Amino acid sequence: MGGKSAVPESRPTVPLLEALKGGHSRVPPMWLMRQAGRYLPEYRAIREKAKSFLDFCYQPELATEATLQPIRRFGFDAAIIFSDILVIPDALGQPVKFVEGEGPRLEPLPLGAVSGLDRGRLTPHLEPVYTALREVRSALAPETALIGFAGAPWTLATYMVAGRGTPDQAFVRKAAYAEPERFQTLIDVLVEAVSEHLVNQAKAGADALQIFDSWAGNLDGDAFMRWTVAPIAEIVRRVKAAAPGVPIIGFPRGGGTRLMAFARETGVDAVGLDWTVSLNTAAVLQHSVPVQGNLDPLRLVVGGRALDEALDEIMTALAGGSFVFNLGHGILPETPIAHVERMIARVRRGQQ
Repeated sequence: MGGKSAVPESRPTVPLLEALKGGHSRVPPMWLMRQAGRYLPEYRAIREKAKSFLDFCYQPELATEATLQPIRRFGFDAAIIFSDILVIPDALGQPVKFVEGEGPRLEPLPLGAVSGLDRGRLTPHLEPVYTALREVRSALAPETALIGFAGAPWTLATYMVAGRGTPDQAFVRKAAYAEPERFQTLIDVLVEAVSEHLVNQAKAGADALQIFDSWAGNLDGDAFMRWTVAPIAEIVRRVKAAAPGVPIIGFPRGGGTRLMAFARETGVDAVGLDWTVSLNTAAVLQHSVPVQGNLDPLRLVVGGRALDEALDEIMTALAGGSFVFNLGHGILPETPIAHVERMIARVRRGQQ
């Protein structure tokens, strides 16, 4: 019989992936860090169904719904799975809780107790996250990308050792300076855990991955290279070996003038920019690697001229190259939805 053989349908163009691979268009793809969150009334409604924030993250049906809400409302080019960077220490056996109005709390981890962390728990404990990823991917349109993420080892270590976030991470910086060998042992455990978590997310359907190093800016030059760059470079190497073709965005908040070295030494596919990075610096960096960012979230809260002027400046500086529009950090709970809609309309108008 001479029937035609079945040819699998190819996936349509995915704007986010095209940008992360070095492409560019007049209208850049866009998504927002923390785009699923308290600024949305529909999120606040379902948040009441979970007894705690982590319980919310570990219920696949709730995490799936939260992830899809901003896609339904705004049509962003990417969804980012609803989870938290601190699921990793929780999975390693260091319980995490979130205190209303205060943030995450952990039992501080002495550097001499790192051997008590159990990496064998990680994948089974985080299976609900992978289940949510599979459910979200099946619900998304093919052209909408799905992003998985993890915290970087340095940032995770700051919470694990201090038991909480602090403005300058002085407690953990002193520990790293005083006992670098012991601190390296913790970083090594976290490199393995973060790599495993990211690979699992890629296998569950994540099209791209982001590594958040939220406290990178508190490190001096040598420490930045040792505790931010080197661990992320090893994670990138491991993830690319296990999940080739899945682009990785590195977000070293506060990296400043060290961003070029970060991009070069880590091997990330794109660099996320916080709002303090000048557009001149961003444009220079963009000649070497795609960039993502970097609107100040407070401008989105204020709206009006403060928002419009910043949007126009960012688009003029960066939209001609490989660029993903985003905020310079997470969207704030008090952000008016009308301002988000205004931002989307202005960005999608493209360069004039």
